[in-house]
Amino acid sequence: MPGALAGLRVVDLSRVLAGPMCAQMLADHGADVVKVEPPGGDDTRTLGPPFDRNGDASYFGALNRGKRCIGVDLSKPRGREVLERLLEDADVLIENFLPGTLEKWGISYDGWIAERFPRLVHCSISGFGADGPLGGLPGYDAVLQAMCGLMSVNGDPASGPTRIGVPIVDHLTAYTALSAILLALQSRHATGRGQHVEATLFDAALSLLVPHGANYFESRREPGLLGSAHPNIAPYDRFACGDGDIFLGIMNRGQFERFCAVVERPALARDARYADNAQRLAHRDALRGEIEDALRRRPRRALCDALMAAGVPAAPVHSVSEAFAQPHARHRAMLVEREGYTGIGLPARLDGTPGSPGADPRPFNADAVEVLQALGFSRAEIDRLQDDRIVPASPRAIA
Repeated sequence: MPGALAGLRVVDLSRVLAGPMCAQMLADHGADVVKVEPPGGDDTRTLGPPFDRNGDASYFGALNRGKRCIGVDLSKPRGREVLERLLEDADVLIENFLPGTLEKWGISYDGWIAERFPRLVHCSISGFGADGPLGGLPGYDAVLQAMCGLMSVNGDPASGPTRIGVPIVDHLTAYTALSAILLALQSRHATGRGQHVEATLFDAALSLLVPHGANYFESRREPGLLGSAHPNIAPYDRFACGDGDIFLGIMNRGQFERFCAVVERPALARDARYADNAQRLAHRDALRGEIEDALRRRPRRALCDALMAAGVPAAPVHSVSEAFAQPHARHRAMLVEREGYTGIGLPARLDGTPGSPGADPRPFNADAVEVLQALGFSRAEIDRLQDDRIVPASPRAIA
């Protein structure tokens, strides 16, 4: 069954995480994506070990399935000719060059793309955007976590400010770019014209400061380090059981009463200090001690099962392998396993056009000849592009 984006043509010039993830999501839902890499390949191919059977880092494989791959030196005029042919039938261009790079190569949106390809949606992903006090500067996920306050609310007093373990800013930027592209395509449906859209790590990182930003705007008090606890809800934290940790999330009076019943501490539900969330927050340290005492000898799996059955959100703190081993992960098709490839499934579910994980990630430049021939280049023209190192001659990167 075709995906919702079947027929959409995408040119992906991006590298590393946010851009490639955005393009992969488009591919998973049916878009035809051509990944254009520099002559040395996307740096993410080298970010290992571990490496796959093609010698590419698993990091790269997580972000680049469902794409055809070609290497092109866009800094050369004849590389621009290849890009021009790619864009003739394209709907979307994704890139994450430092602002000004494409302009230096004569590929600006206002001066070339918008005039030649008025229906094209051009998505630029960058650290800070092209203008303003930080415009044009480089940025990586962890740098933006530090700059935009995320590290200041992650960790505990012993660890100090701590980087969030997954590249959450890159992930959100990918989803922001995806949303912007789909919004622009909907606008094109009405107007007939594409447009330039932008997603930045800076904006995405600041947008993650919920509820911490709202709390600060109202109170003018800097949020502190709470470990796994929540600034506005208690108990909402990690707790130790007899055989490992769980996370307990209690938001209302009914959940708290049911929790107290499951752990056989009915007196806690009657204690005035814990009568509502505001009181539980005010006495969070005392409440934590009571909960720790109630849980310390209990097996975590049985406890979480009992709590969830009672309508109290709770879960074991799983490792990565435990997370994917859960029967529900397979039920939701969030683990993709086929010969030579294991990956993560599609988080967006559509009944009528469900999409599916695309073809296995391709080796560098593996589809160069096929892509060039589809663009109308003759065998002789392809040979000249390869001889002049506009396009690498072999599936692997040239020196």
